[in-house]
Amino acid sequence: MSAADLILHPVRLRILQAFLGGRRLTTGDLARELPDVPQAGLYRHVSRLAEGGVLAVVSERQVRGAVERTYALRQENAWLDAGALAALGPEGQSVAFATFAAALMAAYDRYLAAGAAAGGTDPARDGVSYSMNALWLSDEEYLDFLRDVARLAAPRAANGPAPGRRRRLAASAFFPLADSPATAPDATAEGDE
Repeated sequence: MSAADLILHPVRLRILQAFLGGRRLTTGDLARELPDVPQAGLYRHVSRLAEGGVLAVVSERQVRGAVERTYALRQENAWLDAGALAALGPEGQSVAFATFAAALMAAYDRYLAAGAAAGGTDPARDGVSYSMNALWLSDEEYLDFLRDVARLAAPRAANGPAPGRRRRLAASAFFPLADSPATAPDATAEGDE
């Protein structure tokens, strides 16, 4: 199974999201977090992710005659490199992005459902934010921007659970717009007035 096939599956993406933030979980923990996923399927998906090197067994213990494994995300194996993404071709890349967007939407729906069960959501209190911006950047400026984002996120991604902390999803999608660069405000043909 290719890395793309392994990772870009709706249920496996949800499983990987559960591990974000350095969490260590058993399949029982996952079953409680993903109650809509049939248990047999959940075990099968966790097994595939472990066999593919995306999840690592970090501990084992005997529980009622069975071995309970605790897993952690192997972050370095939980993403597609440029070659794997390019190998998907345009149609596969579109499906990959749609799977990512659907997983993001499903995570937001779970936030809303949990809030409704607790009496309502408060996006301002919870720090909910989503937006789209267009930035005019050269290739070099764009690479600098991506490095700046990584430098900003890295120390916070290393945080663990602590009193007052809440696990938050930070998702991003950066790509050139289809109309670039021909529609740049200063891009005029010679002789055009």
